Order: sequence, then structure tokens, then C-alpha cells
Amino acid sequence: MAASVPTSYTDKVIVSDEVAEFSPEIIAEMNAHLEKYPPERKRSALIPLLLLVVQRERGWIDNAGVNFLAKYLDLEVTDVWETATFYSMFNLRPVGRHHIQICKTLSCKIMGEPEITGHICGKLGIHPGETTEDGKFTVSMVECLGSCGTAPMMQIGFDYHEDLTTEKLDKILESLK
Repeated sequence: MAASVPTSYTDKVIVSDEVAEFSPEIIAEMNAHLEKYPPERKRSALIPLLLLVVQRERGWIDNAGVNFLAKYLDLEVTDVWETATFYSMFNLRPVGRHHIQICKTLSCKIMGEPEITGHICGKLGIHPGETTEDGKFTVSMVECLGSCGTAPMMQIGFDYHEDLTTEKLDKILESLK
């Protein structure tokens, strides 16, 4: 295997020749997703396979998973990376068991996002983009999560938490410990 090296265009992407391996059950699940698309349009399965299979199974989108999908879908590795690096729903680094994604766009910012972010980070002892030492929590700042009317808001896993206050945050964080 070639040595892993950071690329020049982002420190989030590590390039190597390693190819992920998946169990026969996971391959069968991938095949079931692929069957939803015409054979000449198998690239259309890229997003669901990245999210529902690679990220779920490996915990994040890593080079080995990307290399696997490129071969599986008969794509160039760069085709897979351009999709994986575009969407904030894909984790390009390992994240904590509870991935707290705080909306940083205008509605949330106006409605109190800076206080929410400061409170969460203060409680957890980390900054946005970091993971707690015990690996339980990662805090990320993300673009609009589409809940402007209930700002400020955040997403943990697939669950939305809206109309946030510091009191609500304390209850949410306590429930996750």
C-alpha cells in the first residue's frame, strides 16, 4: 500500500491505494440500492451509497471507502471525492459518537447561534471542528439545515433540535451522556 499523504487542495482528504472491504451482507445491500437505477445510470447511486453504506459502516468517508465505490460504480476516484467533499452530510474525518452540527447561516446567527455554539463548546471543552478526548462528541458548523423558522437549531445524527436555548442544550447534552 502506498503511504497516505494529505493532498494540496484540502487537509481533509487523505489519498492512498487502500480499498475498503465489506461483508457479503453489505455488498448485497449495495446491490439492492444499485438496482433502483438503470444500469447506464449507476452513478446516481453514489450519494445513497456514500451515506447509507460507506459512512454508516466505516464511520466516515475515507479514502479506502472512496476507492471501493469508484471501482464498484466504475467511476474515477475524483468523481466520488467531488461529491463527498461537496455535501456537509459526509464526514471526511472520524467524528464522535454524537455529531453535533450547528447551523451557522443567517437566520440561526441572528437568532442566537453564537451563544448556542459558545455554550456547547464551553460545556464540552472543545472548539468547532474538534472531537472530545473520549470520542463522544464532535461539534461542526454547517450551512443551512433548512429550519430557519425555528432558529437557532442543530442536528445530532439525523435528529433536529430547534428553538434552542442554553437550558434546552443542557438537557440535550445530559441525555447524550
